[in-house]
Amino acid sequence: MLQNTGKLAGCTLFITGASRGIGKAIALKAAKDGANIVIAAKTAQAHPTLPGTIYTAAEEIEAAGGKALPCIVDVRDEKQIGAAVEQAVQKFGGIDILVNNASAINLTGTLETPMKKVDLMLGINLRGTYLTSKLCIPHLLKSKNPHILNLSPPLNLNPIWFKNHTAYTMAKYGMSMCVLGMAEEFRGSIAVNALWPKTAIQTAAMDMLGGSGIGQQCRKVEIMSDAAYSVFCKPTSFTGNFAIDEDILKNEGITDFDSYAVAPGHPLLPDFFLDEEPEDLVKHMEQHGATPVFKGGKSSSEPALGSGGPIEDTFKVIKGVLNPDVVKTTQGVYKFDLSGEHPGVWYIDLKNDAGSAGQGEPPVKADVVMSMDSADFSKMFAGKLKPTMAFMSGKLRIKGDMTMAIKMEKMMSMMQKSKL
Repeated sequence: MLQNTGKLAGCTLFITGASRGIGKAIALKAAKDGANIVIAAKTAQAHPTLPGTIYTAAEEIEAAGGKALPCIVDVRDEKQIGAAVEQAVQKFGGIDILVNNASAINLTGTLETPMKKVDLMLGINLRGTYLTSKLCIPHLLKSKNPHILNLSPPLNLNPIWFKNHTAYTMAKYGMSMCVLGMAEEFRGSIAVNALWPKTAIQTAAMDMLGGSGIGQQCRKVEIMSDAAYSVFCKPTSFTGNFAIDEDILKNEGITDFDSYAVAPGHPLLPDFFLDEEPEDLVKHMEQHGATPVFKGGKSSSEPALGSGGPIEDTFKVIKGVLNPDVVKTTQGVYKFDLSGEHPGVWYIDLKNDAGSAGQGEPPVKADVVMSMDSADFSKMFAGKLKPTMAFMSGKLRIKGDMTMAIKMEKMMSMMQKSKL
């Protein structure tokens, strides 16, 4: 862990989306130096499933040694941002650091992404980052060591990062393009950088996207807050960088990263947009001992359970674990469009009666359609290929309700207990 130096004492940080997750972690790290934190976030009342509000975050920041100013801010609303900026200047005398952390994510394809979701992602990620920067810059220019830090990835034009979720990628890269342009525009006056994690970070968003058990494959938010702290302590000549958390901390002399792991020693899931070859990601990670592929279950070279082929045998096990409780908690109908050695259409109905599964079209319209190679399908249900990994590497294509798709992990977990 990176030790605090006190360099941010008295500095004022304006952090969007700071009521939880990485934004709050950055706030708490700076608060230990005695920094002032403007919590610019939407959550004023407790969310039914997400932790924290701007007021609970303010209490934690004060307890850590900082001063807090909670502000209700939707970064799509120019008036709300402007009011928060003015409050910050009146209360703390200025703004020294802006952290554009607020972000929206929706990992669906072009035809499956409603324009409401597209507008949300572009409005928060791209426009919100640009607008918040625009309104803070006049005050940052008056600071002794001003920084803008966007939580966004390096610009990587490999089509693999676009094809499954073009809207999200465009919105996220919009934040990175702000870094590219503003770093040059304000070179010598304001340091403008991006920060992105090398591995998945355990946050409420990752729990939602990755489902049960994803946390073990993640690092804690503290690796991002430590890396951000390191950036803030650098002079304004450190600008225009697309920094990766681990690289920043290695330059600080940190060599032991186990302390940042949720489950030290457990394989880690790489994050989106980094310069790996995603098609070969599973193989590459396995070679380096960092793979989310589980070692349990049969290898593909082993004979099938029965004479009906591997897919039919998989569905025999699926039928064996169906029960009213799974149906009640899932409430979804899944269609599988399989290609490769054992092509065909299969379904699992976890919405009606006690559930059903079999070959052919589902009895009612599917909530989720999953397309993948039949061999990868068998691996996924055997627990040897995580759905998150399959999706990220392009092996699994999902159409429909992404949240419903994540619920499928419960079924897979039950199957693995049945020793498929």
